[in-house]
Amino acid sequence: MGLGATQAMAQDATAGEEAAEEVVAEDDVIVVTGIRASLRDAMNIKRNAQGVVDAISAEDIGKFPDTNLAESLQRITGVSIDRENGEGARVTVRGFGPEYNLVTLNGRQMPTSTLGDGASAPSSRSFDFGNLASEAVVAVEVYKTGRATVPSGGIGSSINIRTPRPLNNPGFSGSFAVKGVYDESENDDVSITPEVSGVISKTFAEDRIGIAVTGSYQKRKSGFNQFFSEFRDGYLGCGSGYENEWGAIPCDPGNDWRGNYNLQENRPDANTVYAVPQNGSYNVTNIDRERINGQAVLQAKLGDNVTATLDYTFSQNTVEAAQSSVGIWFNHVTTSSAWGDGPIADILFYSENFGGAPSDLSYSGSLTANRSINHSLGGNIEWEAPNGFTFTLDAHSSSAESKPTLPYGSNLSVGTAVFNVQTQGIDYTSYLPVISYTNATGTDGNDVAQRFATGNAFRNAYFKDEIDQVQLSGNYTPEADSFLQSLDFGVTYTNNRVQSAYGFIQNDTWGGLGTPADIPDDIFFPISVTDAFRGLEGVDNPNIIQSFYGFDVERMVDLLESQFGICSSPATGAAQPGTCLAVQDIDRRITEKTLAPYAEAAFSFDVGAGEAHLITGLRYEVTDVDSRALSLIPDGSAWVAANEFNLSYADARDFTRAKGSYDFWLPNIDFDIEPIQDVIFRASYSHTITRPTYDNLQGGLSLNPLFRVDGGDGNQGNPSLLPFKSENFDASVEWYYGNASYMSVGYFRKNVENYITVGGIQQFFEGVYQPYNGPRAAEARAALGGGAISNDDIRAYIIANYPETTSFNPVTGQTAILGVPGDPLLEFNISVPINSDQKATIDGWEFALQHNFWETGFGVILNYTIVNGDAEFDNTQPYRIPQFALVGLSDSANAVLFYDKGPFQARAAWNWRDDFLAGYSQNPTNPFYRDEYWQIDASASYEFDNGLTVFAEAINLTGENLKGYRRSENNTFFAYRGAPRYAAGVRFSF
Repeated sequence: MGLGATQAMAQDATAGEEAAEEVVAEDDVIVVTGIRASLRDAMNIKRNAQGVVDAISAEDIGKFPDTNLAESLQRITGVSIDRENGEGARVTVRGFGPEYNLVTLNGRQMPTSTLGDGASAPSSRSFDFGNLASEAVVAVEVYKTGRATVPSGGIGSSINIRTPRPLNNPGFSGSFAVKGVYDESENDDVSITPEVSGVISKTFAEDRIGIAVTGSYQKRKSGFNQFFSEFRDGYLGCGSGYENEWGAIPCDPGNDWRGNYNLQENRPDANTVYAVPQNGSYNVTNIDRERINGQAVLQAKLGDNVTATLDYTFSQNTVEAAQSSVGIWFNHVTTSSAWGDGPIADILFYSENFGGAPSDLSYSGSLTANRSINHSLGGNIEWEAPNGFTFTLDAHSSSAESKPTLPYGSNLSVGTAVFNVQTQGIDYTSYLPVISYTNATGTDGNDVAQRFATGNAFRNAYFKDEIDQVQLSGNYTPEADSFLQSLDFGVTYTNNRVQSAYGFIQNDTWGGLGTPADIPDDIFFPISVTDAFRGLEGVDNPNIIQSFYGFDVERMVDLLESQFGICSSPATGAAQPGTCLAVQDIDRRITEKTLAPYAEAAFSFDVGAGEAHLITGLRYEVTDVDSRALSLIPDGSAWVAANEFNLSYADARDFTRAKGSYDFWLPNIDFDIEPIQDVIFRASYSHTITRPTYDNLQGGLSLNPLFRVDGGDGNQGNPSLLPFKSENFDASVEWYYGNASYMSVGYFRKNVENYITVGGIQQFFEGVYQPYNGPRAAEARAALGGGAISNDDIRAYIIANYPETTSFNPVTGQTAILGVPGDPLLEFNISVPINSDQKATIDGWEFALQHNFWETGFGVILNYTIVNGDAEFDNTQPYRIPQFALVGLSDSANAVLFYDKGPFQARAAWNWRDDFLAGYSQNPTNPFYRDEYWQIDASASYEFDNGLTVFAEAINLTGENLKGYRRSENNTFFAYRGAPRYAAGVRFSF
């Protein structure tokens, strides 16, 4: 176990075990196992804890209540989750998302790795719940208040995962389970995939030596089908001045400033905020996941007072996703639309007519395939010294690494299109927005014989996090009863090393690459939209795109490479010779060293019906950050198509270096009293911190390889960022009125500062010009006359009159207009994270009830959490108005009905989370929300006398769907179809 948290966590666990033993030891009491025993143990951890602690305990060895740890945690009061591909993935505690919650393994800070979007470091430091099988877990503890003995890093909570220790379970015991999973979200014929797990614990030499081994293998197939729409958001309506921006609704239905005819129904006025869609797509994704997990623990009592533990943990998670999409893009030229009333206008319908210049119907295919591998080797020695002292030395060296498994990199996307769209539109009035189009004369958008290859992109990402940690802790417990109950002290040293590397290949040939004859028809396969989104309102609309043809992405890549050199001769980036693996030109590294001494004293005295406890502690954290970054520097620009502009980069690169440091004093005071028997009042005060995420902390400049007529953009990290700091107040009353029954009500308040916001700097680079605004373009506009002049006309003039300033690519057939001296320098807006002066207060209430109905075997768990914040996003303000808002705040509730008597167990759980602000961009300022969501899970099992148990479970039994939206609930950002997942299997325990 990790030392800083070992004392507190061990005390809580021991208290729960002792309480359970006392119950079993009474006369005429039947030993309770299963759900009720698990709930009793978790309740005893909560009751005997110092501060506010909630827990979930395994029902028996190898039998954790849920197959996913995140889905177990959502049963705890104040804990809610976000789902990824239909499964619990990220935990929010009291309104604070995963980046604000520290997850430890046996009290140790563990490294984390994921490639996320394939172009940035992880946005959370927390250990990934998906890396551990639930069968290898004995308990999960959620510390909601700060403690000097608990590792810092979570202002929302510190979540500790406990795994088996053989000397805590003397004798020989084990459990083996096999089950099959049937996931109705799978797009192809639904298959049954296997999961196998096992755990063995054995002690020897009169229980002085013990070994425990756990292992699991999981193969999972699923689907994730989603409508997605990006918006140009936060405009004000006619009369406000916003109508002159690109994409905004024109105010004159006739000849507007663009010379186009537009028609809007119930057009927003100057006091109404609205959003215009930029695109819309249906995305059909097939997912394959394989997880391998194992842990081995060796323990030995080296003497009567010395215990040594050596442990090794391994996990490997491989995820492959293949996506096929059909979608449209709006140019905002000749549009028609319908709107709801203000002050925030619902978009009801938006369409565009392309007249005599048909646009493209876009079809893309993408592959994502990455593997994350975790290794952790650790050990500790505990010495029960004379005179009431105990000393523990713990150390571990752990690594987490993520890298691609495809020969093309971590993620690739290949575009194709039919240039046939006469009109296109999206109807947003149903749960599933309806995308529709009409064909130009003589064309068919669903005819693969008319399909062009277009643009493509390849991302090659790598991430590694290594943590070496040493913890020395001591505990003094007086041998005789006294006012001082215990004194804990210690020091932790953590060396955290992070590396993220990225490379990109990109070809922006969106106007078409080659001819349709270059692509064989047998590369395509049909996909039914109406089947992929069955059951969603809107899917039966006759105007919806009924079906489309996906394609074999790997075969398409090989074909385009052989014909056009998309990997060997890309427009942007460079590939490793003979491959489509991009050279990793961006390399960012962080070294973060933290030294944290602490001390905590616990006092006890008699008051009322029982004892009162006072715990006071202080933790000091000092952290040094050293950031080095190898980044691409642009040396040129090119105008490659009508609305497409690219950067070129210099070969010479060098590491830049920046440093930062900070220190914090983190006090805590916890008090509890039992004024009457079985009623406990608690009050806590503490300071906690959460360190900046890696993507914000790492230095280095990253520029978007594409720029627009108004300039370029990019981002740069900031290693001098300070952690978030929270001042926490907690108070609760708990009534333990039965063996496994209690009710509680609690109030919490957090005052948070050092929020991270986005600052901006403007930057220019020598030799990087903007050809769109230069003298050649001005001459072309003058020569071609006034009025509406297309970018294609301007390009044609420059190519004809200034051929020496152009470059022709024989592979793609594109002519690029180069930025040259005389053109203005290209201005880049660089986003930089900075600590804001903004402060915020989050407070709320937690209500919980756990009740067993006498000896009937029935019981219920009910909880409800109210979360409020004083910094809300004002949706009525346009995007130009900067705002600060709290993300992730929402009410949540759980209701669980269970039956546990004799050999039969059953449980049904309802989980609900209200809608919440999921995030917002800060340049410009635009929000997005997740709609309220609930789902029902159920499980049942029957145990035979020989230790054999058969079980079945269902996740999202009713197949609930999930939606995200922008400022208005009708402005659907995404909507995906949910589906139930079933599993059944057998478990043998001994």
